[in-house]
Amino acid sequence: MLMEIHQVSKQYKGAVQALQDINLQLKPGIIGLLGPNGAGKSTLMRILATISQPTSGMITWNGADIRKNPDELRRALGYLPQDFGVYPHLNSTEFLEYAAALKGLGGRKMKARIMEILELLNLQHDLKRPIGGYSGGMRQRIGIAQALLNDPKVLIIDEPTVGLDPEERMRFRSLLTDLSGERIILFSTHIISDIEATANQIAIISQGRLLANSDPALLLRNVKGKVWSVTIPDQDIQEARTKWAISGAIRREDGLQLRIVSNEPPLPQALAVPPSLEDAYLHVRALGEGA
Repeated sequence: MLMEIHQVSKQYKGAVQALQDINLQLKPGIIGLLGPNGAGKSTLMRILATISQPTSGMITWNGADIRKNPDELRRALGYLPQDFGVYPHLNSTEFLEYAAALKGLGGRKMKARIMEILELLNLQHDLKRPIGGYSGGMRQRIGIAQALLNDPKVLIIDEPTVGLDPEERMRFRSLLTDLSGERIILFSTHIISDIEATANQIAIISQGRLLANSDPALLLRNVKGKVWSVTIPDQDIQEARTKWAISGAIRREDGLQLRIVSNEPPLPQALAVPPSLEDAYLHVRALGEGA
């Protein structure tokens, strides 16, 4: 089971380059697509979900070009877009039966499948309640439920934790881990803690270009010895932001304690500290966007 992205680019009208020469290989596991808003993450996901076409390049699913044979991938695909909407007056079973019908699925087996999915997502206690009364986290679980109706081998989820509170985000991350196994799960986010907690492969994208693609441990090793802690007076923060890549700041009695990503100590009193994934992300973006 393998999805490969070969030199994929996407250009919109007005010469807007949304993606540029993206190369990725996706195998079973959780792949986090990390990048700022507007980086091109949603564009790439729509292409992978066969909703949009690349301007150039090719995507293969188990060796077959999905542009020539999209149905082969669609049968194996579950997709949760960022702007997923629901019919608020329907309850969970009604909505999922409707979603199944749109996918050409139905019958007694599908009714049993819907109940199985609702139990998996801990939604079996709210069968008669209209979805309009669900919390943000519960709505996201309904979104995942519709994506799982066909028991997909590839699950594409776009910005799944936007708008969720910290507790709901933690539940959602646990759910993704439970669903992984023999699936390819690709999810996009700009929230680094979501990636850190779940992904075994991280692809960093910015300004439509792929800046890095590796496991989290390698990203951390690449920034080891380049993260510093230093305390500066409060009034120096604006100047500091122009001089250094700052990944964090904590207010203390004696000033602001900064985490700075730099090849060299930013100040003589700076202390080297263990890197975090946020430091690694900032390092990759600084290198890539400065190229």
